[in-house]
Amino acid sequence: ELPGFYYDPEKNRYFRLLSGHNNYNPLTKESIQYKAMESKRLRLLEEEEQQKRKTTRAGLNPSMLLQKRQLGLMSSTSYCRLVHELKVNCMQRRKIEIHSPDSSVAGTNNFKIIVADVACERIFTVNDVEHGGCKYGIVNLSGLGKESLTVEMYDNLYFTNRKVLEKSLFSLTHSSTLCLMGIAETPGCASLLPASLFSSTNPDRPGMLCSFKISTAWSCAWCLNPQADNCFSTGLTRRVLVTNVVTGHRQTFGTSSDVLAQQFAVQTPMLFNGCRSGEIFSIDVRQRNRKGHSWKAIRLFHDSAVTSIRLLEAEHYLMASDMAGKIKLWDLRAAKCVKQYEGHHNEYAILPLHVNEEEGLLSAVGQDCYTRIWSLQDASLLRTIPSPHPSSKDAIPSVVFSSRLGGRRGVPGLLMAVKQDLYHFSYN
Repeated sequence: ELPGFYYDPEKNRYFRLLSGHNNYNPLTKESIQYKAMESKRLRLLEEEEQQKRKTTRAGLNPSMLLQKRQLGLMSSTSYCRLVHELKVNCMQRRKIEIHSPDSSVAGTNNFKIIVADVACERIFTVNDVEHGGCKYGIVNLSGLGKESLTVEMYDNLYFTNRKVLEKSLFSLTHSSTLCLMGIAETPGCASLLPASLFSSTNPDRPGMLCSFKISTAWSCAWCLNPQADNCFSTGLTRRVLVTNVVTGHRQTFGTSSDVLAQQFAVQTPMLFNGCRSGEIFSIDVRQRNRKGHSWKAIRLFHDSAVTSIRLLEAEHYLMASDMAGKIKLWDLRAAKCVKQYEGHHNEYAILPLHVNEEEGLLSAVGQDCYTRIWSLQDASLLRTIPSPHPSSKDAIPSVVFSSRLGGRRGVPGLLMAVKQDLYHFSYN
């Protein structure tokens, strides 16, 4: 980079920027970078349409995998994992038609966040409302297996005049949904939404909306451990607040930094927290309130603010991402990083990670609006999917990945919500 000049890659030369010239279309570093990113996105979209895609591993093809499996040279676990890699590399994008009982609802508001329930039978959605605030909805995925590729979307009768934060962490359970809402300047309202509120079988009968006013909240998580299954946690500015929704009792744990990401363990009543300082620590919620570091059972450290954490199924490993774009897999028993997943892009946003252990895949959407999929086994980048819409801060896609979208007999693939559109990347 030369001060007062800009480089044109097409003409392979520098051009001088003169003051007072080109006032109607000023050249800036941001505009030049955006133009380059947009041309790259359009090129990748064109390659996808023409199916110009190579396999991620040399010599990896279905016939070779099947032959090795039949000869006993490959375990069933490795075979299934590599088959998923092949299928992910060949996914094709198709736009989904959204139907709603209220014809004025479908396609009128931008998708903010989509989250699947445990069985991936339904999708919980948060949409921006034109007159301000957000509303909640549920998407029934039963139509994905049909040739028409349609889904049914139901809106509840409640909406909030607060914006649901991009930095919010949703905890979706069998019986309830916990979400964090707030305005951009002063975040802080945790809402408990019963699952009956989003029943697709009876959409006209909403449940009860329960809100907890919590100031300066950045993250939240619901506990699924039987010893504390009535509790949820919120990550605040320099403290953690654990609330019992039945008794209203609250526990406070002081921290040295803002808590931006949280997740409860299932096998033990442990709460894992990711901080702005880059620290990751765990709390045993059975103990009394304490100050200092004596109650921190596990302590790990990133070089930048931690934006998302995910415990793997056996709960011996933890996946974490930060604002430097680093994604690391930590061994909790040895307290050290064992794998690092390259390619993720982040500078300041709080973006979620999506771990699919059964398929052996990790997926994440970067701040550059590209969806990337890695192999959990060896951390190799399998595929980079460009957004169907031009990249911008308010058009970062929200994705859901599963080999059973719509339930046990569902179809495999990736769901992507961008702006007002919903896309399905076919897995077959």
